[in-house]
Amino acid sequence: MRLLLAALLCLALNAAGAPPRFTEVMPGHALSFPQDFGVHSDYRNEWWYVTGWLQTTDGKPLGFQVTFFRFATEHDAANPSRFAPKQLIVAHAALSDPAVGKLLHDQKSAREGFGIAYAREGNTDVKLDNWKFVRSPQGQYRTDVTARDFTLQLDFAPSQPIMLQGENGFSRKGPQPQQASYYYSEPQLHVTGAVTRGGKTMQVTGTAWLDHEWSTAMLDPDASGWDWLGASLDDGSALMAFRIRSKNGATLWAHASLRDGKGNTLQYAQQQIRFLPLRNWQSPHTEASYPVEMQIETGKTTWKLTPLLDDQELDTRQSAGAVYWEGAVTVTRDGNAAGRGYLELTGYVKPLKL
Repeated sequence: MRLLLAALLCLALNAAGAPPRFTEVMPGHALSFPQDFGVHSDYRNEWWYVTGWLQTTDGKPLGFQVTFFRFATEHDAANPSRFAPKQLIVAHAALSDPAVGKLLHDQKSAREGFGIAYAREGNTDVKLDNWKFVRSPQGQYRTDVTARDFTLQLDFAPSQPIMLQGENGFSRKGPQPQQASYYYSEPQLHVTGAVTRGGKTMQVTGTAWLDHEWSTAMLDPDASGWDWLGASLDDGSALMAFRIRSKNGATLWAHASLRDGKGNTLQYAQQQIRFLPLRNWQSPHTEASYPVEMQIETGKTTWKLTPLLDDQELDTRQSAGAVYWEGAVTVTRDGNAAGRGYLELTGYVKPLKL
């Protein structure tokens, strides 16, 4: 769901003329690959989001996140000018290192065009300045990111089929049917590559999770933020869970899916899901309080999330207009070590404006 609402604040690039009509997300629509790996410019919002855990050759753990967003503006799509701001490309990158003690992150944004920023059709191929995220015809991904404090050069090899979220890729985000997105994941990606920081390059290996999601409708007007988890588990399973929080803190909508290593998937309705904060961390940067240790219940199973480090807060007010916590977490299942994933917490600095 990567910053669906907060990033809509970037759509202030309104121009004269009638606003365009964006395509609506509808149930029963079958996703088609490889076409759906690429951009969907006729929908309002879209993102490619990859997170994961890395290990250096000396055994030290690192967390990372790379996200590319595409937002259609309210500019008249019929305007033939190459300078017309029809699409906005935004990118975030972050590195979590316990030895540093806080999140290292960077951000970029630009209007699409002139080869500087784009998202292409037919396959994943997204660029913003010298940041790239590309999928090869054989299905492998590559990202190259030169951020302010670090550089990522990572390759991702799928080890499992695509995981369609919700109802065959139709993912509800609220009580109204139109509050939905098309959403698929690629968990259990094998990662190889290099991380450079402070002039030192480290070879790394690891496991990553990729989300690709696109939509048009905004969330429910009563929504204030969300909690989301994507976890690649040690036994080959993949767990995705989220809840949309209302302005009074209650769960407005929730969903979870668990796919085992053989491809069998369990879907959990919101009455089967509970998010229970266990420990909060107060940010010294924004004074926001985040539930960085979380318990999630899916049916009779209890999952506990523990952060790699507490300070994994991102301030993206220069690009997406939001401050949120997004970080690497370890996962236990009914008290036993189960795997690793990423937790995203939004709307804790202040309710998102919808």
